[in-house]
Amino acid sequence: MNLKLLGEVLVTLLVITDPPGAVPIFLALTGQLPARERTRAAWQAVALALGVIVVFAVVGQTLLDYLHIDLPALQGAGGLLLLLVALELLTGKSDDPGEQNTSNIALVPLGTPLLAGPGAIVATMLFVQQAEGSADYLSIAVGIVAVMLAVWLTLRFSGVVVTVLRPAGIEVLTRIAGLLLAAIAVQLIADSVAAFVTAHLGAG
Repeated sequence: MNLKLLGEVLVTLLVITDPPGAVPIFLALTGQLPARERTRAAWQAVALALGVIVVFAVVGQTLLDYLHIDLPALQGAGGLLLLLVALELLTGKSDDPGEQNTSNIALVPLGTPLLAGPGAIVATMLFVQQAEGSADYLSIAVGIVAVMLAVWLTLRFSGVVVTVLRPAGIEVLTRIAGLLLAAIAVQLIADSVAAFVTAHLGAG
């Protein structure tokens, strides 16, 4: 196993997925759900994120080339999805647990594009493209699984925060998380536009 590559994968994906940073958004979306449903959402989100990252690691570039999709387009789409969720959090439309569907929350936006977003997808694709031999591929696989395990543990035990904050605190956290999510979304869209502009200027 290539320990150097393993370390690079771990550090890179941990920084991109940012497990502690995902906690406020996770709690904003699931804080008023029963503990069992919240745990289920954490598991589903991480499972989906792992699946998306693995799929793009294996066939990502081929798939994008076949559909004629540039990476900035994927980034922009992720930003728009996050922006829609952020607006719901800021306006309070996601506060009623009776209207929430755990599976939907786990899939979008938690699983993707929050955890398995453009950053994680692109980073993984680059690691795979640069890999040489089975030892490198094994290191990348172990790194991805380890990062997803860290994310799951962080989300799984975030319920402790719920007991401390109580419903009023969760409501405040929801608004803050909405603002943070909106900022992340705007940054993704801005980076996407900048990449398009740079590509077209370079081509011109």
